Amino acid sequence: MIAAIIDYGMGNVASVQKALTLLGIENVISNDPKVIRNSKYIILPGVGSFAQGMENLKESLLDKVIVDEALIKKKPFIGICLGMQLIATTGTEPHEAPGLNLIRGKVIKMESTNLRTPHLGWNELNAPDDSFFADFNKKDFYFIHSYHFQVDDEKSIGATVNYGKDYVAAIQKENIFATQFHPEKSQKYGIELLDKFFKKNA
Repeated sequence: MIAAIIDYGMGNVASVQKALTLLGIENVISNDPKVIRNSKYIILPGVGSFAQGMENLKESLLDKVIVDEALIKKKPFIGICLGMQLIATTGTEPHEAPGLNLIRGKVIKMESTNLRTPHLGWNELNAPDDSFFADFNKKDFYFIHSYHFQVDDEKSIGATVNYGKDYVAAIQKENIFATQFHPEKSQKYGIELLDKFFKKNA
C-alpha cells in the first residue's frame, strides 16, 4: 500500500511526504525505478521548468517507469504543479520539449491580462458536479505557476480556476489525477482532497 513520491530534483517532496504521513499513508521518497514499480501509488510533485523536469526524469529513466506504470498498468497516479504539467504531450518552458504524454495537450505561458504572473496565492476551484473534484467546488487552494496546461480533451478537465480567464486547475482521466495547485500547501481542503484520492484508489 506504499505511495512512491518521485524525487527527481525538482523540489517540494518533503511537504508532500508530510501531508501523506499526516493521512497515515505509508510512503517513500525515491528515484529508484524498482521502488516506484513496486509501489501502489505514484506521486509526481515538482516546481521549476518543464524542460529541466523532463531532462531529470529521463536521466534516471523515470519517464519510462511513469508511462509503464500509470498509462499501461493503470497504477493510481497524481501529479502536482510541475508534476501535472509534465504529463502533457509537450511543454514550452523555457523551450519546446516532449512530455510524458499521459494526457494529450500542451503547456504554454499564461496569457497576458491585467493580472500579474505568476499566478500566486489562493484561488477557488470551479468543478462540475460529476467531477472527482466536485466536493471542492468554490474552495480555495494554493497556486503558483506562470505556465498552464492546455488540454486537448475537455473531458479530462476535473476543475478550472479563473485568473483573468479560465485555466485548467485539475485533471482526471481513469487512474490519472493531477492538480496545478499544491494540495499539500492548501491546508484543510488540500489534505481532504489527498485523502479522497487515496480512499478512491484503496
